Amino acid sequence: MKVLLAKSAGFCYGVKRAVELAAKTGEETGGCWMLGDLIHNSHVVEDLARRGVRKTEDPAGLAAGDTVVIRSHGELKSVLDDLEARGVRCVNATCPNVIRIQRLVAQAEAEGRRPVIIGEPLHPEVMGVASWCRQPLVFDGPEAVEAWLDGDEKSREIPVTVVAQTTCIRKLFETSWKIIKKQCTNVKIFDTICNATHERQSEAAEIAGKADVMVVVGDRKSANTKHLTEICLRRCPRVVQIERADELSPDFFNGCTVAGLTAGASTPAGIIKEVYATMSEEIKAAEGKEESFEELLNQSFKTLNNGDRVTGIVTAITPTEVQVDVGAKQAAYIKLSELSDDPNVKAEDIIHVGDQIETYVVRVNDVEGYAELSKKRLDAAKVWENIEQAVEEKTVLEGTVTEENKGGIVVSVKGVRVFVPASQSGQPRGADLSAMVKQKVQLRITEVNRARRRVVGSIRSVTEEARKAAQAEVWANIEVGKHYTGTVKSMTSYGVFVDIGGVDGMVHISELSWSRIKTPAEVCKVGDTMDVYVISFDPEKKKISLGVKDHSIDPWQVFMDKYQVGDVASVRIVKLMTFGAFAEVVPGVDGLIHISQIADRRIDKPEDVLSEGQIVDAKITAIDEEKQKISLSIRALLTPAAEEEEAPVEE
Repeated sequence: MKVLLAKSAGFCYGVKRAVELAAKTGEETGGCWMLGDLIHNSHVVEDLARRGVRKTEDPAGLAAGDTVVIRSHGELKSVLDDLEARGVRCVNATCPNVIRIQRLVAQAEAEGRRPVIIGEPLHPEVMGVASWCRQPLVFDGPEAVEAWLDGDEKSREIPVTVVAQTTCIRKLFETSWKIIKKQCTNVKIFDTICNATHERQSEAAEIAGKADVMVVVGDRKSANTKHLTEICLRRCPRVVQIERADELSPDFFNGCTVAGLTAGASTPAGIIKEVYATMSEEIKAAEGKEESFEELLNQSFKTLNNGDRVTGIVTAITPTEVQVDVGAKQAAYIKLSELSDDPNVKAEDIIHVGDQIETYVVRVNDVEGYAELSKKRLDAAKVWENIEQAVEEKTVLEGTVTEENKGGIVVSVKGVRVFVPASQSGQPRGADLSAMVKQKVQLRITEVNRARRRVVGSIRSVTEEARKAAQAEVWANIEVGKHYTGTVKSMTSYGVFVDIGGVDGMVHISELSWSRIKTPAEVCKVGDTMDVYVISFDPEKKKISLGVKDHSIDPWQVFMDKYQVGDVASVRIVKLMTFGAFAEVVPGVDGLIHISQIADRRIDKPEDVLSEGQIVDAKITAIDEEKQKISLSIRALLTPAAEEEEAPVEE
């Protein structure tokens, strides 16, 4: 009989870390506690108890000064907070992958999103993760998801963040999140199934498809072992789940030529070795030799090659490097200089122990047993891939203008230099492009030559598209009387053109101010922000007439409320005529100073004494309410009252 041993069988990184941490803590403290089963394997729990790591199910029984190891599945946040408040020292052996999910659900709630967890509702890991937010939704599969969505139409409008139990069956998770993504309007999805779990499940399915019988080793309380059994049952007619070798029956292998063997993440190597040895008796008799379990384990390690992309877990951060477990025989690390393009960044600012990290293999030294990794180089390669993809998908990217050069400008997009020709800068011909330096801009990539490291982009295509969309929005919603806050784009002698969101409308000079003005420049300039309203519009001719003056205000009433005959007003000379001068009393209301009332002497013409724009004091000598006309006199303030002559009101 041939036995196919899964290379991924046995302790995963998180379980191995938890067991080693518990054993070390027990040794250092001379005895400590674990809260519940550290991992779902009774043999390991019993072994830890013999080493001084005792088990308790009651956190309330722990006292200040006690040390407790938190299991790999994690714990309820309320329990951790209570232990800390009571002075109990907690050594957190929670799997880094589980900690990541806890952070994700807490972050989701902080962002106003509803966390959705796909997994077994009563599993310790899922219960622990759910405790890191107030209103989690926990579903054991697609049927439960559909029942939730069908139960309330409003469920589809809730912003949700979807995560999975680390040991969740991938097909079950994917089916669930696809339903949510299809029916909900605001969804974020994080694939939190442990890579080791996925590899183990995929390999188990592959071996089960080749085997006549399949043996799955693991504790019966272990969720990932149970899932392995479920997966194998779909591909193999005979599957048995056992905890130890003595549970195997010779009858199970009757007629078997190929047997498969895999094990859950919490199954110790020693137990797997025992089971393998039992299953391999016929091989030993036939070949007279047995491949050592150590050799099999060595075969299970990843093979690293220069240029490979590998994913691992951060195990330590030192002042000079970041240590990473990538599942290889070699000890892998990232020099701080290979962590980021930013020389001033600190490792702790961008990475933490337990984080999953994707890297690039720079050098493998099999003799000394280490591998050098680089996150910086992988990030750079990904940027180029994203740039190339952006060309195909016409994606809009954001960057910062770093310099002006011959023929255009240079924009930095995630560290890649993108040349934008002057014609594609979005600026008028002959404009000073240096003014764009340090500005953030949006652009599309139009050309990429990775070999020559040449990238060409266009800002104009983005701005034109945005302008067209804005124009369509304006024309779709415009109506007479609607107010806009616009920007003065250009000026003429008869008015100004104002951009109200991609569309220009004209404000006639007569609508700019209640005061009498000769040119628009007296009240505004290009670039000014201006509050306007729509007087009329013609969609076919694409013309819009805008106003600025508030017609709800009656200038004549303002004058009448403020002045009466005999009052003295400070007025502005707005126009000189042969028979006198017109002066603005209040904006929109002018009065006439007859030539005879300009000075206390006879003058030939008003400009001998007055000039347009001059501010003078004048006395109101007459008001014609019916015709809304006013007579003013400067002379009345210069000549004794007995000699005053009333100036005629203008006809």
